[in-house]
Amino acid sequence: MFLMTAALTALFASLLAMHASGDEYIGNFSANKYNSNATSNPHGAGSSYNANSVNNPYGQYGSPHSSKSANNPYATDTPKLYDSQGNYRGKLSSNPYDADSVSNPYGRYGSPHSSESVNNPYGAGSPYKSDSPSNPYGTGLKMYGK
Repeated sequence: MFLMTAALTALFASLLAMHASGDEYIGNFSANKYNSNATSNPHGAGSSYNANSVNNPYGQYGSPHSSKSANNPYATDTPKLYDSQGNYRGKLSSNPYDADSVSNPYGRYGSPHSSESVNNPYGAGSPYKSDSPSNPYGTGLKMYGK
């Protein structure tokens, strides 16, 4: 009972921190093309016509020129990723120099050797984890942007 209360308290604290920072939910970083909230669903959150999609080349999160875009290699204010437990999993970013970027091969969230990295098939990127972005039937990681 104590562990469940502690887990719920931690989850609510992380959700409160996300909302207090002004971040808004913009979809799930996921390989599940059947999930309407997934970045890989071309008819849902992954649509190139969706204003908040990382796949929209003219939107704030998909444009190669936006400071909030996952596709701008110089951006630093990119979407933040959280797993189903509310744990921060880095930024969805193509910036290899940002310490929190999933594209930083030496960073905590981008290294294929870090257990917290979506690029580690034995860690956060395991295709067997329900919230892993590489699980084709999972929920993926929740993305929040400003």
